[in-house]
Amino acid sequence: GWLSGGGINDTGFMDFAGSGIVHMCGGVGALIGAVVVGPRKGRFDGEESFDPHSLPMIILGTFILWFGWYGFNPGSTGALHDADTAHTAGLVAVNTTLSPCVAGLLVFFLRAKVVQPKCLDVGGFCNGILAGLVAVTAACANIKPWESVIIGLVGGSLYQAGSMLLRRLKVDDVVDAFPVHGINGLWAVLALGLFGNPDEGIGGNGVLYGGDQLGTQLIGSIIIILWTGLLSVGILLPLHKLGMLRLSDTFQENGADIMEHSPAKAYNDNPAVIQEWA
Repeated sequence: GWLSGGGINDTGFMDFAGSGIVHMCGGVGALIGAVVVGPRKGRFDGEESFDPHSLPMIILGTFILWFGWYGFNPGSTGALHDADTAHTAGLVAVNTTLSPCVAGLLVFFLRAKVVQPKCLDVGGFCNGILAGLVAVTAACANIKPWESVIIGLVGGSLYQAGSMLLRRLKVDDVVDAFPVHGINGLWAVLALGLFGNPDEGIGGNGVLYGGDQLGTQLIGSIIIILWTGLLSVGILLPLHKLGMLRLSDTFQENGADIMEHSPAKAYNDNPAVIQEWA
């Protein structure tokens, strides 16, 4: 595996709960997938038609993910049988709370007051929360709570910048998977090389405290990006050339649900569309 039984773990690479091997890996794959498949029809002609359909479901999904993160991160202690492991799990849980809180609030503020849409953007708030979760996942057992706040603030800023950059480049990343998981997965891994005081006795080795972890984290990140990127291109590009990745314009216009499922009226309330595909 990546971190056990050899692999980059032998280099001293640290990633407590998978910011690199889970999130950065998925984010890089998502970016390559979005570039290979290309934008949805009309994606950058008019923003309104591509707005989220159900904010309540977005919020529910965010809370489900956040709740699951308390198993994902504290559960990565691998044990809870004595005072030391209980303390570690508790520290991880606190950091897993603080970072997403500040990241989500920062993105919410930026989109309300500084950047477009300059309105209260709940969807952006939710993605900011997820960005903060990803940003702290690598270091959550090796840093103090105040450090998780800084990591979350940077993570929220990076998410917002990455989301805006993809739009400018006309890369159709439907759910901002790369800014949330790819960019913040990388930040999380590198943050573990910056923060974490060795004198605290919780496994930190950050350069800000005289440690030497940053170089190892950078090398590990490059390995993950190259491995994921090359495999993603090798798999997705041939599938695209074979016409197996992208839905036709007809599917996109009417929706895959109504094209493939029954009854038609359960998936579209337009009588003309229902009549055509019923």
